Amino acid sequence: MSNENNSSKKRRNVTIMDVAQTSGLSCATVSRVLSGYEFVKETTRQRVMEAVDKLGYVVNLPARSLAGGHSQIIGLLVPNLDNGYVGTIAQGIDQELARANYDSVLYTSHRHPGKESFYVITIANGLTEGLLLVAPQVVPTYLDALREQNFPYVLIDQADVTENSSIVDAANWQGAYEATRYLIQLGHTQIAFITGELIVRSATDRLAGYKAALKDHDIPINDDLIFEGHFQQEDGYEITKGILERTDIQPTAIFASNDLSAFGAMDAIREHGLKIPDDISILGFDDVPQASIVYPKLTTVRQPLEQMGKIAAKILLEQIEDPSRPPQRVTLATQLVIRDSCGPYPPQEGDTKPLKQTGGSLLRTN
Repeated sequence: MSNENNSSKKRRNVTIMDVAQTSGLSCATVSRVLSGYEFVKETTRQRVMEAVDKLGYVVNLPARSLAGGHSQIIGLLVPNLDNGYVGTIAQGIDQELARANYDSVLYTSHRHPGKESFYVITIANGLTEGLLLVAPQVVPTYLDALREQNFPYVLIDQADVTENSSIVDAANWQGAYEATRYLIQLGHTQIAFITGELIVRSATDRLAGYKAALKDHDIPINDDLIFEGHFQQEDGYEITKGILERTDIQPTAIFASNDLSAFGAMDAIREHGLKIPDDISILGFDDVPQASIVYPKLTTVRQPLEQMGKIAAKILLEQIEDPSRPPQRVTLATQLVIRDSCGPYPPQEGDTKPLKQTGGSLLRTN
């Protein structure tokens, strides 16, 4: 009887690190397998399960917590992997986690609300110690469940409607306001705006900043110049293509609420035989690495994406260390980065871009 008790005790004390060591794999890989992650080689899955059987490992989160065990793995849920926005945030997260000897398991929702909710619940009931959500869409549907489980999480680039979540974002309203005001200072009054998904808080804040700048400069808000997109390059392309084919509206500038949409808009403008910025100006938001490489170089609103990732990871690690810590809200400043994609209206000879700035931050680059 005594031997059985000792054997059971040993099995209960087996950790994910033991499974990783026995299988010769990393803790992150073991976590992917045990969490049901689909993109894992069958040979890898077999190695993990053989180690689990050999050690008698049982997934028991409450017992693991009471025993003081830690997987040192964080779940990272992102909308997609096809742009520099996510990559730059993830780089900041990775740097901060590495400092604390933590690893991450990446999940991609592909901007599908059902997948997002499923992955959140999967992560919370898996082997990870916390969750970082980048630009989540359907926050209210699963936040209550996370709170009920006291599962640590931080939202990045999304504002919760309550005060019970830790959030790291940028000054989206202010950034959009400053960008719109800059276009107005250049002489533009017919400014088309391509939004992101309006279920995402950053998208609604940017739209509100755009409208506020127009209102403050006595420019009527024309709903025919506002187009809802999904933060995707193809949206910027298709929307701009449609704008240029219409005769009832003739915008002289297009403000896209992220750089990807702006890149798509630039493609459509060139296909239409127009020049940027001689015929039409284009402005983005985010300042992803590609913004300074495209031609012409994109004028955009810079978000401190890498810093957002670092701060979010730091807050999450603090929550894991001390679950009683109150939620934190950090909003970082944005900066208007002036490059080559915006020009004066009506067009003038030479560089006549006004640099008057009454607030916010402005950076002129070559």
